[in-house]
Amino acid sequence: MKLVPLGDRVVLKQLEAEETTKSGIVLPGQNKEKPQQAEVIAVGPGGVVDGKEVKMEVKTGDQVIYSKYSGTEVKLDDEEYIIVRQSDILAICEA
Repeated sequence: MKLVPLGDRVVLKQLEAEETTKSGIVLPGQNKEKPQQAEVIAVGPGGVVDGKEVKMEVKTGDQVIYSKYSGTEVKLDDEEYIIVRQSDILAICEA
């Protein structure tokens, strides 16, 4: 099954939290709090939302930082996704 967002919504897959000790040992998933960093899986078409023209600024594959308490968590085929409005995305992480 595939998630196809509507309007200005974006489907995100949360990136795994990894913590590295001072000696360089990686401790996967040790964070107490989920990170707000995620990868964009799917992007809605944009268009007119709530009477305003919305241009989609993110694209599939982007890594983004999103607002802490935003979105709806969805579990599909044993994978967890978060569906947020584009306005809940705070930044795109560029290398």
